[in-house]
Amino acid sequence: MDTFIISCEHGGNRIPAPYRRLFRGQKALLDSHRGYDPGSLVTAKALSSAFTAPLVASTVSRLLIDLNRSIGHPQLFSAATRGAPAETRAQIVDEHYRPYRAQVERLVRQAVSRGHRAIHISSHSFAAELDGRVRGADVGLLYHPGRPGEAEVCARWKEALAASAPEFRVRRNYPYAGKGDGLTSHLRLRFAQSDYVGIELEVNQGIVFAAGRRWTTLRRKLIDSLRTACAGLSAP
Repeated sequence: MDTFIISCEHGGNRIPAPYRRLFRGQKALLDSHRGYDPGSLVTAKALSSAFTAPLVASTVSRLLIDLNRSIGHPQLFSAATRGAPAETRAQIVDEHYRPYRAQVERLVRQAVSRGHRAIHISSHSFAAELDGRVRGADVGLLYHPGRPGEAEVCARWKEALAASAPEFRVRRNYPYAGKGDGLTSHLRLRFAQSDYVGIELEVNQGIVFAAGRRWTTLRRKLIDSLRTACAGLSAP
């Protein structure tokens, strides 16, 4: 049996009151794609509702602390928080980082303890253009190629989405490598291949900002195609 778990690490650009002094004059940065992943929380909520799955989401800006980075990663803290006193950074970790990651891991562990396969979809979005280069996809499915369960889900999901909505360009391990540092990578170290399937879903922010029917259609098709993809999965 499969249990779905949905997470959204970059769902908003909120800065808690105790740390706002660190971000004075940086509203434009917080409102940009560097401050959060536009559309990722909307997608996460839609997936959670469709699959009756628990949702773990954060609306605290990734510029305070990046919940999708490991402790010690150079991008865990932004320029605004990297220079803060060590006690302040430790407080941010204890208040925002550890509880979030522990909650996702606890849900995966609960599913696995019941003998289920945990299918974890981590909802993200990416800038349509970065450093002058246009990204050539509407949807990215990120996974570790060495984990057959993840490869199977992503191959089937891509195939199902291409069949039902060929107008959307879907690529695997794009615009980032799925085996890079992230929450899913952390959880892969905790759980066996047969127990845990961790996928980062990336949606092009150009579609999000354009809004309208295309954005609504994409969310619906993502859900329908994921349901189709998982219906005939190999047994764990």
